[in-house]
Amino acid sequence: MLKHIVMWKLKDHAEGADRAANAIEMKRRLDECANIVPGQITFEVVIAQPGLEATYDVVLYSEFEDQAALEAYVKHPVHQAVIPFIGAIREGRQCMDYIV
Repeated sequence: MLKHIVMWKLKDHAEGADRAANAIEMKRRLDECANIVPGQITFEVVIAQPGLEATYDVVLYSEFEDQAALEAYVKHPVHQAVIPFIGAIREGRQCMDYIV
């Protein structure tokens, strides 16, 4: 199994909206990427929650059966459609993939 974890820090304002609104829209768009390819086991998008420690604004935690499933996800048109929006609103991105 391969885990794919991505964390984003968002800009204060981008695409005509503030950070909070963009985080909600980003989550909505990323949630559409759940279960789009065979081998996608877990897909969870979370927005930083008030009162809890958070260095990033949005986190994606996902699990795939193997590297081929992750690659299929990355290339899928639904995922590709989200990339421009995220690119426009993000200030920073961290990612780690690892096999367990």
